[in-house]
Amino acid sequence: MSRPVYKIRIQVLKREFNKPFIDAYADSPENWTKCDKFAEGDKFVVSDAAPWEMPEGFCGWAWGDIQKIVWGMSRGGPERFVTSCTDGYRPVIFLLERMN
Repeated sequence: MSRPVYKIRIQVLKREFNKPFIDAYADSPENWTKCDKFAEGDKFVVSDAAPWEMPEGFCGWAWGDIQKIVWGMSRGGPERFVTSCTDGYRPVIFLLERMN
């Protein structure tokens, strides 16, 4: 008997901006802004038919960071999980929710 596969909703909770790190370590710190790929409240749904496929409009770098968590949740992992992309200068915080 096979396990159910779930859709996963991804919601952007917050976009951070670590100005002290940018000022200290980034090239051209005056040109940095919060991530402009997302806005707080943005929502995406990952298909239960293809949980390995990045949702349309999603950031490829962020997808690379959270894809393994999405995959595990789609296969019956936790119902909710908070995670982020690995951009230390301007990380985006996501809420992942399994859709039953």
